Amino acid sequence: MSPDPTSPGDSPFRSEPSTRDHAPQFVLPLVVRIEKGAPPARTDALETAARAVLVLLGDERSAGEGEWAEAVRDWQDARIRKVVRRARGAEWRRAEALPGITVAGKSAEVRVFPPVPLDGWPKDLARLQVSGTDLDDPEPPVDADPSAPVLWLNPDLDMSAGKAMAQAGHAAQLAWWELSDEERRDWRDAGLPLAVRTAGPGRWAELTTSGLPLVRDAGFTEIAAGSCTVVADHPALR
Repeated sequence: MSPDPTSPGDSPFRSEPSTRDHAPQFVLPLVVRIEKGAPPARTDALETAARAVLVLLGDERSAGEGEWAEAVRDWQDARIRKVVRRARGAEWRRAEALPGITVAGKSAEVRVFPPVPLDGWPKDLARLQVSGTDLDDPEPPVDADPSAPVLWLNPDLDMSAGKAMAQAGHAAQLAWWELSDEERRDWRDAGLPLAVRTAGPGRWAELTTSGLPLVRDAGFTEIAAGSCTVVADHPALR
């Protein structure tokens, strides 16, 4: 049986050495569509990536005896890694031909795939670029709905859009784990609404001591190990 992925003493996002480090390591691939003439808005890409992670976790193929279930369990037994790559044109069409789920936002499209071994990416995904995911918001995001889940980004960290998409996915996953089966079902039935916003400095200090799910990055890319990146503020967890 897989260990409880929510165990506070063995978090998949802690930077300290853990029993998870001795398990085979897997990664959850996410591919964001970035066409030259029509890149998605940054915030929408972050929200769509977070929702894509939830869609995969809630998919029947990821549970029980489903075709992706063993890969998901193996992934959750080790460090929880997510890598975001970008694609356009023929690259995107090849990615869409592989088993996975495409989730669309207002302007963003993100395809999530079942976990793969760290050194076993499918060829058509391995050749995609990780860099080049710098995105902007044409207009400042509107205030988040306080009655819906909000993933709050650390205002002191400068992350590429790809890195921030992975971190938002981590936070959404932590919130999902903390919910009861009924709460997960209600969230899924509502269409998995969520927002990603950058917290103000004072608000961030409150959030990190609130007891809400908090992502501490393992330090594999861009930022220092142990950095607090996102707090998952789901109404059911307040």
